[in-house]
Amino acid sequence: MKLAGSAVLGIDRDRVWSALHDPAVLVRTIPGCERLEETGPDTYRMTVTAGVASIKGVYQGEVSLAEPEAPQRFVLRARGQGAPGTVDATVEVRLSEVEDGTRVDYDAEAVVGGMIGGVGQRMLTSVAKRTAGEFFTAVEKHLVSGDVSGGALPGETPVPAAPVPGTRTPAGAAPGEPVTTTGHAAPGGPEYATLGGPAATVPAAVTGPVATRPAGAAQVFERPAPPPKTGVPPWSLLAAFGMGAGIALGSAVIGWLLGRTRRR
Repeated sequence: MKLAGSAVLGIDRDRVWSALHDPAVLVRTIPGCERLEETGPDTYRMTVTAGVASIKGVYQGEVSLAEPEAPQRFVLRARGQGAPGTVDATVEVRLSEVEDGTRVDYDAEAVVGGMIGGVGQRMLTSVAKRTAGEFFTAVEKHLVSGDVSGGALPGETPVPAAPVPGTRTPAGAAPGEPVTTTGHAAPGGPEYATLGGPAATVPAAVTGPVATRPAGAAQVFERPAPPPKTGVPPWSLLAAFGMGAGIALGSAVIGWLLGRTRRR
């Protein structure tokens, strides 16, 4: 299956390029993407929920960004498999400057197998174009919000970084807040990070002189949980129903008593 399309984003090209190469942004903007796990330079293991019509499921696969010519062109290769079938795609992405911002052109070639491969090509093409449109719209909204570092999208609640087990947070620093550490020991105690002095900026939770991600540890990016839906709590509906039923029953009893009194 071959697919071509384009989109215009009201953002300058350098920022669009950076966003399309930032896994923290991609995991929030790719429709159905739940998780990206770094497996190598510009290569990620991906978990996506997707489908066509009633054929939906979870795909596990890999995506890589290759042949970069910043900020003009790169190639995205993706393959995945799940209960609905298999997908193997290669997408050439080109960025060009236009008056309104950045034009993104893409040419994709995909091989689809399994149950999802039995769906007509016209429907597959329609769904693919809609998904691409949703992706570019989400990227633009993310950049317009002023956050290109993987922060929460509008309406999402940012999740602070969790302290590393067995670490201490300096007084006055919130968990996940960057602090500057020189690696000196606090007087009369174990080694803590101290503020001030030329040093690297690391998360507030530190262990030893400098806290770093363990060598070889995969970096994982996950889509934040959606904000809780606002609405009428169930207990209030039950209370209202009970109150209404009580009033109706009380009125019936009073009416019965008054009628009985008059007959007497």
